[in-house]
Amino acid sequence: MKDIASTLLNRIEFPVLLAGLVIAGGLWGFEELMEVARATAPHAFDTEILLAFRQTGQPGIPIGPLWLEGAIRDITSLGSPSVLVLITAATIIYLMLIRRPWTALLIFVAVAGGQVLSSLLKVGVDRPRPELVSHLVSETSLSFPSGHAMLSAVTYLTLGSLAARFLPGRATKIYVLSLAVLTTVLVGVSRIYLGVHWPSDVLAGWCAGFAWAMLCWLVARVLQRRKMVGESE
Repeated sequence: MKDIASTLLNRIEFPVLLAGLVIAGGLWGFEELMEVARATAPHAFDTEILLAFRQTGQPGIPIGPLWLEGAIRDITSLGSPSVLVLITAATIIYLMLIRRPWTALLIFVAVAGGQVLSSLLKVGVDRPRPELVSHLVSETSLSFPSGHAMLSAVTYLTLGSLAARFLPGRATKIYVLSLAVLTTVLVGVSRIYLGVHWPSDVLAGWCAGFAWAMLCWLVARVLQRRKMVGESE
């Protein structure tokens, strides 16, 4: 029995196993956070973290120097629909120009599918925006999960993971993936700082976004093995 298990583990490459763990962990985390979102009263960690980004006794004033609020607004725009659509469209056009239509189609399906999934999840949970602190930017959509956090993860991680497959050297791959993760994290934290999302909204967005991005990466891996995605399409 041990020999069979050892053989199976040897056949499963570590990146694939890691991607599977990320997908499973993301789904589990999202389910747990959905219970938090559906509770009648905000969870203690939601309120404590949200208030930690505001000056004591002044929920309308964020912590930090005056320039920080402007910088956070700039960071949060990296996860806005307009910026993500622009980045995705530019990438797809580039891939079409170098004649990689299957890769372009995969990126379109990954990002567009993530957008549809995010919208469906928002409607399904129907959680309002937090009113504990003032909103530093105007938002009208539902709160759970954070669309900025989820779609940042979907877009940047999908592009980063696909790019890493064709980049030379381990250091370059790690750099690109780390940059994608860092951007995703910064966008999510900015939503909490601006007071437009509960922390559980952002965590759920990361869980769903990471899981979806890893699923798309696995699909890309299969397509590459079949010579549909790669150096020549």
